[in-house]
Amino acid sequence: MYKHLFGPVPSRRLGISLGVDLVPHKTCSLNCIYCECGRTTRLTLERKEYVPTNAILSELNEFLKDNPELAYITFSGAGEPTLHSEIGAITRFIKKEFPQYKLALITNGTLFFLPGLAEELKHVDLVLPSLDAASEEVFRKMNHPDRDLKIERIIEGLTGFQKNYKGQMWLEVFIIQGINDTENEIKLLREAIHRIQPTRVQLNTLDRPGTDNRVKPATEETLQKIAGFLDWDTEIIAKFTSRIQIAAYNADVENTILQLIKRRPCTLDDLCSTLGKHHNEVNKYLGTLLNQNIIIAKVMERGVFFESLKREI
Repeated sequence: MYKHLFGPVPSRRLGISLGVDLVPHKTCSLNCIYCECGRTTRLTLERKEYVPTNAILSELNEFLKDNPELAYITFSGAGEPTLHSEIGAITRFIKKEFPQYKLALITNGTLFFLPGLAEELKHVDLVLPSLDAASEEVFRKMNHPDRDLKIERIIEGLTGFQKNYKGQMWLEVFIIQGINDTENEIKLLREAIHRIQPTRVQLNTLDRPGTDNRVKPATEETLQKIAGFLDWDTEIIAKFTSRIQIAAYNADVENTILQLIKRRPCTLDDLCSTLGKHHNEVNKYLGTLLNQNIIIAKVMERGVFFESLKREI
């Protein structure tokens, strides 16, 4: 029924969350080596109305009219939501017509230096930006940004935004073994975090193969050590909390995914096409199945394939 909404999704960080996808698949300002949705196909800084605003508002009105139970309405997806030039109009619509709902934005944090973006996001209750590096060298190695992006400008943008923002900012730092876990890079990240002054920091790492099969997850011990060094309110969110305990977790969806994978190995795209569900939603269930060692992920020529440890004929 919906082209631009997905879920509600069981989120470890946000609970029951309705996703709003504002850009086409993999339209982003970064091409991160760990992205679970695959490689960026449209690398850009251009802000425009990538999908029709009226269509988004119509879907929101239809979905929310029955007052569903939601912890958040979340702007996220398989791309960068702040690239949509009318995100401000969409947030204003929700707050005017459905003021009972909180808004969250999951963003790579790269565009906050742009004039006017802070004003567009003033109605968002919770902003969750990413910052994986504080040096230009590691930023380019890990995030493969649009050529016009510079890490210092990104840090300045987040810092300026946070000074006047009335909501909460949870800054996510994604740690990759051997890339941004060095003593120097963590020191620079700590300095950046103290400049930005987020409400809290959330440490994450890989729980399935990314776009580069050489990428390795950090250990829990490493994350604990980094958390202590940052000298900030920091929590580790990497795969140590089960989504099954979240009310929105749908065992029927998980079982359908598992049955498909049991018949033959599938990519994320395969599963989304068959199920008619959004990449973000399917990824939540894949994460749980991987963490329980029910399925495995293998990087192959066509992408990451998910296989069941118990195959059916």
